[in-house]
Amino acid sequence: MSLKDIIAPFYTWKRAFEKPYALKRPIDDRPGAARYRGFHKNDMEMCIGCGTCEAICQNAAIDMVPVEGIETTGNDSGLRPKIDYGRCCWCALCVDICTTSSLTMSNEYIWVDTDPEAFRFVPGAEEKSWNSAESGYTRAETYTLLAPERIDMPVLPPEESVTSFIEMVKGYSREEAQREADRCVQCGICVATCPAHMDIPDYIKAVRENDIEEGLRLLYQTNPFPAVCGRVCTHRCEDVCALAHTGDPISIRWLKRYIADQVSLSGYADILQQEMVPNGKKIAIIGAGPGGLTAAYYLALLGYDITVFESNERGGGMLRYGIPEYRLPYDQLDKDIEYIVSLGVKIAYNTRISEDVPFDSLMQTYGAIFFSTGLSLPYKIGIEGEEHPNVISGLEVLDDVTNGRKPNIGKTVAVIGGGNVAMDAARTARRFGSDVTIIYRRREVDMPADEEEIHDAKLEDVAIITQAIPLRIEDSENGQVKFIWNKAKMIDDGPGRRPKPVPIEGETVTTVVDTIIAAIGQDGDFTFMSEAIEDTITFQRGKVVTDEYGQTGEPKVFAGGDIVNRAADAISAIADGHRAAKGIDQFLQG
Repeated sequence: MSLKDIIAPFYTWKRAFEKPYALKRPIDDRPGAARYRGFHKNDMEMCIGCGTCEAICQNAAIDMVPVEGIETTGNDSGLRPKIDYGRCCWCALCVDICTTSSLTMSNEYIWVDTDPEAFRFVPGAEEKSWNSAESGYTRAETYTLLAPERIDMPVLPPEESVTSFIEMVKGYSREEAQREADRCVQCGICVATCPAHMDIPDYIKAVRENDIEEGLRLLYQTNPFPAVCGRVCTHRCEDVCALAHTGDPISIRWLKRYIADQVSLSGYADILQQEMVPNGKKIAIIGAGPGGLTAAYYLALLGYDITVFESNERGGGMLRYGIPEYRLPYDQLDKDIEYIVSLGVKIAYNTRISEDVPFDSLMQTYGAIFFSTGLSLPYKIGIEGEEHPNVISGLEVLDDVTNGRKPNIGKTVAVIGGGNVAMDAARTARRFGSDVTIIYRRREVDMPADEEEIHDAKLEDVAIITQAIPLRIEDSENGQVKFIWNKAKMIDDGPGRRPKPVPIEGETVTTVVDTIIAAIGQDGDFTFMSEAIEDTITFQRGKVVTDEYGQTGEPKVFAGGDIVNRAADAISAIADGHRAAKGIDQFLQG
């Protein structure tokens, strides 16, 4: 035995007189580190219930559940995460993936309870001591598991696009589409906001997996205009996309277009394999726009004999006669229409109801009638002098171009309005070499036109004057016309209302141009109806009143599209047509 071994115990006794390292009350005296991953917190107002936390949890420790007081809305599922601490391993992937950064973790780690069910709880919905804890784990602002930026869509440069009507947007390549689809978290919040309730997560998944045939089948379940909507849909689904809270929303519209672009019309029948069994019942549809042809499509699948009556020489309604070809090429519109016709749908073109075919004869011949005739009558500006020959409507300009006529608009043009028709008319005038100014009564932020339409108009050197109230129109020298307007200031108009423009006294401006294009809105034309039928139909603020399936006051007459809904866009008309098809089928089948 060495000397060291003999004296070693005395060194241990020396420590008996030192301050102990052990804590007498470890629970009270050892708070978690500032970034410790303790119990969860959730900001219930920020959370949208997207469920990405549930999807990423590898221990199945999170369930999305309804919570009292949380309502389901267009951008909120109404569900909130419930954590099971019997399964949770505190990896914090749920926090890292959270699209709104609402889910965090406190640094508190002590929770004593005799009830095991207590350890399954909804953060934020129950009062806990750590709810107000400032320390804990949060995702760093510079860190995300999701790709925040969307894949750029190839487009023609403005200096090139403004010289022709060639389609501006070129479409995704396969690699670009799959990279964009890979950003989707498959939460499904977009489905509720889409008027047609398209199965968006699954068709995006089909793009990611390069299963184009499955993607096309999913599109046609709720929308027979994929090539059209892939280009001009107002894409409200993107407004509520979960990724918009941390970056750019998914390019849902462009991914729909990608699917439709990968399949030629000749391949549709083999992929969709739709079989119709005739039931011997006939249905008349008035209007070959998106609403009417959607109803025709789904009714044809149910075996009905469909005849569509269209006053124009081509189908598509405002899709053809109200949207320029640089946004929606006619061959893509025709692709969607021709597939519907291939199912046996008959379209009687150049046929105006009441003039060529009496409405009452349709009532006698057909088991049901659906009309979706769109908004074809432009609103008047409502000012003195607007009957001047140099004042034309935006729809007139777009109709001329569709029919191959060059609009007589001159070198300088003022467009009155702020909607998509105003933008389309302005950008069309630019393509004919005119200097164009859009004049709008409210602020730019109040414009009903799509943001990208406003953005693209500016890129094409369209000038925009806002807060300008029209006063009158007067004749001018050299064959021109004067537009007199008053500068306006915006004043609050009460809760829930937009600020309204009020004239500024003495601030009057005169704009002299060759042509004024009025594009402040449109109204429906119901002169095709017989008086007896019109008396059975209720109108409210210029719109036809229907039930949830499009049925009017006359049981066998249904309606949809812009003459019914206030959205005035293609996807809403498509949704109306689909619902009406279900309603007509229920009506005729008793």
